[in-house]
Amino acid sequence: MEEKLNKLLSAVSPLDDAAMEKARERQAQLAKPPGSLGRLEDLSVQLAGITGRVHNKMEKTHLLVFAADNGVVAEGVSSAPQSVTLMQTVNLTRGKTGASVLAKHFGSGITVCDVGVNADIKEKAVLNRKIAYGTQNIASGPAMTRQQAVTAILTGAKLAAETDADALGVGEMGIGNTTTSSAVLAVLLSAEVETVTGRGGGVTDESFLRKKAIIRQAIEVNRPDRDDPVDVLAKVGGFDLAAMCGAFLGAAATRRPVVIDGFISAVAALCAVRLCPRARDYLVPSHASFEIGYRLAMESMNLEPLFLLGMRLGEGSGCPLAFQVLSAACAVMNDMATFGQAGIDDGYLDEIRQGDQFTVEGKA
Repeated sequence: MEEKLNKLLSAVSPLDDAAMEKARERQAQLAKPPGSLGRLEDLSVQLAGITGRVHNKMEKTHLLVFAADNGVVAEGVSSAPQSVTLMQTVNLTRGKTGASVLAKHFGSGITVCDVGVNADIKEKAVLNRKIAYGTQNIASGPAMTRQQAVTAILTGAKLAAETDADALGVGEMGIGNTTTSSAVLAVLLSAEVETVTGRGGGVTDESFLRKKAIIRQAIEVNRPDRDDPVDVLAKVGGFDLAAMCGAFLGAAATRRPVVIDGFISAVAALCAVRLCPRARDYLVPSHASFEIGYRLAMESMNLEPLFLLGMRLGEGSGCPLAFQVLSAACAVMNDMATFGQAGIDDGYLDEIRQGDQFTVEGKA
């Protein structure tokens, strides 16, 4: 299993520098002030590096949602009962949740994959890749075995690689997974639990204190190796997190952009980047999560969100929105007129192109 994981990691190649340079040259020729379309320009260059083509399209976009239960809910860290995982996993396939409604509205595909829900799911639309019926309670021992963690990573990678799409998004469903995500992030960043732990789906002050105490206890009991992301996922993570980590790697290995949703998705992306630093270049952020650990996770990958909408739902709800921004970046590159096509002599920009002639320094 470890050999398969190493093969996956080695399949992630660097971005195409030549294609990116051609994309920058194309952007410089378009009839607009230099850099005036901001992140859209950056994304178009990134897409060129990923695909090796200056001109790209977002004709097929697809959201992958990984569902699993977490044994740590037995410690009272969540306000929602574990049964919600099962119900929302099924509802995701019926277009009844936030993420699935947005995916349907924007014409994105969605696959809901059970990698560890603590129930037998009869809904045929849910892809059954169950590794176990939920994880063990991280407060008293490892969430899973190392082999199970690797299996979950490879499961997510395989699904991503086999999904026909120009861009993928990665989401989740699992009660208790802000607890496991906070634990994983605290270990990876050697951060204090208080700095990475939020209230998740909403908890009382008493439950919030207990949540942080349980995370500290889990880290102390399991002593995960921060330099080994697989060990961290196995000891204090979840099947959903591990499969999501794999999905990011699978998308990168097949040279497709892959969108991060919120906090949990960002932690899974960070695990992927720690396993394979080159995977970072294939990541596209979406919204800034309301969870406090999100900012630290993104800063550690040197990534900034595209949206500030106060969202904290999860499920992959930010991905369909980000797909539209990627599509806009493609439209600019493909359809905008050059200075020559617009009949404009761009010589007036020669002086402006020498450095930053747009930023106004504010007063202290």
